[in-house]
Amino acid sequence: AVQLVETGGGSVQAGGSLTLSCTVIGYTYNEDVVGWFRQAPGKEREGVAAVYIPAGTTYYTNSVKGRFTISRDNVKQTVYLQMSDLKPEDTAMYYCAVAYGARMGLWHGPGSEELDGWGQGTQVTVSS
Repeated sequence: AVQLVETGGGSVQAGGSLTLSCTVIGYTYNEDVVGWFRQAPGKEREGVAAVYIPAGTTYYTNSVKGRFTISRDNVKQTVYLQMSDLKPEDTAMYYCAVAYGARMGLWHGPGSEELDGWGQGTQVTVSS
């Protein structure tokens, strides 16, 4: 079974930066999408960013455009989320997820329950 191992969460002040990493284990990702969701207390889960592995095509939710960058290292099977100019509203549990096939729409439409694997989550806390 696929495993997604996340690292890199933590606490920073507003305006700071963090980088999350997600390593895919037990599965060779080829024609898949890997990305990040987040969920803050009392709020719905939100697709933050995703990358289509073969082409490098990316998706970002509007609130993080220009501040977050998603990238991948296919040799390491690791996807990174570089987060800069962090804001208190970015505070959430961040989850890595994989969708087999080119289903980037799962990050910005209904159906996230159809994702094929999830990481354990890593907390990001931004203080003002």
